[in-house]
This record gives sequence, structure tokens and C-alpha cells, in this order.
Amino acid sequence: MLAFDGAVCVRAEFSETAPAANRYCSFCNTAARMPPVQLQLDDVALFARIVELGTLSAAARERDTPVSQVTRALARLEAACGARLLHRSTHGLSLTDEGATVLAHGRRLLDTTLELQSELSGRTGGPAGWVRISVSSVLAQAVIAPSLSALHEKNPRLHLDIAADDRMADMARDGIDIAIRTGTTPSDAVVARPIGVLTRSLYASPAYVERHGLPRQPDDLLRHRLIGNTAAASLNRWRWRGPHKAEHEFIVQGHTRTDNTAVVAALAQHGVGIARIVDLVAQPLVKIGALVPVLPAQFSTTPVTMYAVMLQERHRLPKIRACIDHWAQWMAQNHSAPVRERRR
Repeated sequence: MLAFDGAVCVRAEFSETAPAANRYCSFCNTAARMPPVQLQLDDVALFARIVELGTLSAAARERDTPVSQVTRALARLEAACGARLLHRSTHGLSLTDEGATVLAHGRRLLDTTLELQSELSGRTGGPAGWVRISVSSVLAQAVIAPSLSALHEKNPRLHLDIAADDRMADMARDGIDIAIRTGTTPSDAVVARPIGVLTRSLYASPAYVERHGLPRQPDDLLRHRLIGNTAAASLNRWRWRGPHKAEHEFIVQGHTRTDNTAVVAALAQHGVGIARIVDLVAQPLVKIGALVPVLPAQFSTTPVTMYAVMLQERHRLPKIRACIDHWAQWMAQNHSAPVRERRR
């Protein structure tokens, strides 16, 4: 016997192999009333990660489980939804129409569940759980590392997973909760909160200056060993002010180059050449005599805003807010005053 809207048909016949959403009675030609969809949250979460990472094997590696287990979870979710969610081909995976619908609703379900869990844990014992941070290597050393002990003192149930890389992360694919970035934010799908400002200036070590001398004007840099950055072309455009505050740009090819901002600072400190370094990092080294400012009147830069960037659906989580509030306060106390939050 099968239930239909408004009636019960005792002679109902349908194909058991057809998706549940397509079943109907061959006698009365009436669509069957779907039973409630029973989803396992972990299967939904795994499905979302498969889509973000692009392959079942990548999702399996992330969870440190066999691919067969990921395959079974996907099959279980497809059975619960009564539809195929992914197309599999030699070109990779792609969402079916039903898969796109399940993904959209599933993400909202996961976000709501996470927000509920975070709210409840916050009320009972303060913000808790893991927070994954994407930050440049130099800011990891200059901001995250020195401020982290105080963050843990205030929020002992918080745990940070720090991905220190100068290249911009894909927040959804890489599972990033907060990305610390400077300049503008590129996506409408994020919330960006300013937490401070940064400036950059030119520096060299006393040993370098002793061997090569100090440049007296910007053109002198052409005869010096300069340290370039291969991760971001913008970091090789050194802007400087000429007479009457006219703006100029010095393009750095580099005697030595690296893709890591922390290594740039280390190379300068060890006498390899002149580098443009975040003042937040360089000034303590100047105080102990490890670095010397180079052409500070011309090459001190306009302050650049530092943002904590979050995906729209995650920025209200107490654990996320606790981290960002702490860093904004730490920057205000130690280096700069934060400005108002804005949505992009």
C-alpha cells in the first residue's frame, strides 16, 4: 500500500529503481508523497568538501580515510536525496542540478548547526573550537605569534590552525575561517573587518651599509643589491615621494628574490641587500641595531589597511568574533587604531 496526496491506493505499483522523487502510481497516475529526507550531517559536510576540493580522493586525504569510505558516504547521501548529486567523468566531478540544490541547502544547514553549537558553547564556557587562519608569513610572525598567548589566556578553549603563506588562499576550498589581508578584498561573498594599518619602508643591515654604503637618493638604488618578491608583483613597485610631494615608482628586478615576506626580512637582516619591509617587523630590529632605515624621507609608505576577512555565513560565530576582536584590540594597543567594520 502506498500513500498519495488525498488518498491511499492499495494497488500502487512503481519501479523500485526509480528515484523516490519520480515514483508514481501506474493505476491512478498520481505522484507519491515523499517520505521525509533523512540526512546525516557528516555526509552533507563531506559532500560539500568533495565539491570544494574537486575530487573524492582529496576529500579522503583531508579526512585521512579510504576513498571507499568517502564513496559510500556519497552514495548514502544520494540515496537519502533520491537523486544523483555529482556527474563523474574523465574531466573530473561536476554538480547535477539536484546536487547544486542539495549543496546550497546543505551549506545553510551546516552553517546553522555550527552557529548553534558555537552559541551554546559560548554561553556555557566561552568561545571554543578550532579556527583556521590564513596569513602571510611575515604577519604570522609580527601579529599572530606575539598576540596568541594573550588570546589563549582570554579564551582557553580556542585552538588556532595557522596557514602561513604569502599567496592568497581560496577560503572555501581551503577551509579558512579568517584570512588576514592588506589592501582591498576581491569578493562580494566576504565580510572584511579592518583591524589595523601597516606601513612599509626600506631597510638594510649595518653590515650591508658598511660594505656598500647608504644610497643618498632614489636613483642610487640602481647601483645597490635589492631584494625582490616573486609572490606578489605589487611588492616590487616601490613608491617614493619626490620634490613637491610628487609620486614616483621604482620597479625592482632584484639581485635576490624570494616568494616569502619573512625571508625577505631575514635576507635584509643578514646583509644580502636592501629590502622593503613592514615597519611592524623592522622597527624592533632597528632598535636593537639589526637594521638601518634607507631613504626614509622618500620611501616611507602611506598606511595600508589590514583586514580580517571572513565568509558571509561564518562571521557571526563567537569563536571567529573572539579572534578578530582580540587582534583589533592588540593592534590598537601596540601599533595602530582600528577603523569601523564594513561589509563587501
